[in-house]
Amino acid sequence: MIEFLSQPWPWYACGPLITVVMFLMIYFGKAFSASSSMRTICAAGGAGKFAEFFRYDWKSQIWNLLFLGGSIVGAFLAIHFLQNPNSVGISEATVSDLQNLGVVQNGNEFLPVSIFNWANLFTLKGFIFMVIGGFLVGFGTRYAAGCTSGHSISGMSNLQLPSLIATIGFFIGGLIMTWIIFPYILKL
Repeated sequence: MIEFLSQPWPWYACGPLITVVMFLMIYFGKAFSASSSMRTICAAGGAGKFAEFFRYDWKSQIWNLLFLGGSIVGAFLAIHFLQNPNSVGISEATVSDLQNLGVVQNGNEFLPVSIFNWANLFTLKGFIFMVIGGFLVGFGTRYAAGCTSGHSISGMSNLQLPSLIATIGFFIGGLIMTWIIFPYILKL
């Protein structure tokens, strides 16, 4: 069983599973979104005393915290018990491009150590990637009223026009970052 779970799952298995989850979420009147969990945590922590956005019945959204906890536990189990060194399927062309930029040594690095490490945090390049990038992701999530999973999976399955617009923006931003900004920052 562990060998089966540690292999990359094909799209024809994952796609239907996501569809089943979405139908269940719609049926129960819930919206799939990781950013909703953060709002629930802030509201539970008393942020409603300071901002109207956090003044709501967060106890009715406790399932968000279960989703977040399950994501953390699942990631821990996957890293420590299900990790397969061949599970990251990056194309040879991408690996070659990343090696030319000095990002990866081989094609099996999910988070390249050359960028994501504690020592790199105190360099200009690391600060831009981790601190400024993290701030922009958080700001964008709040400004777009949801994250990529919320808009691209949940919102699109509900046929929401704002989610379509946000998803298009995610892709445009990703292309600009990948082809223009990312190579420039790596040269710093």
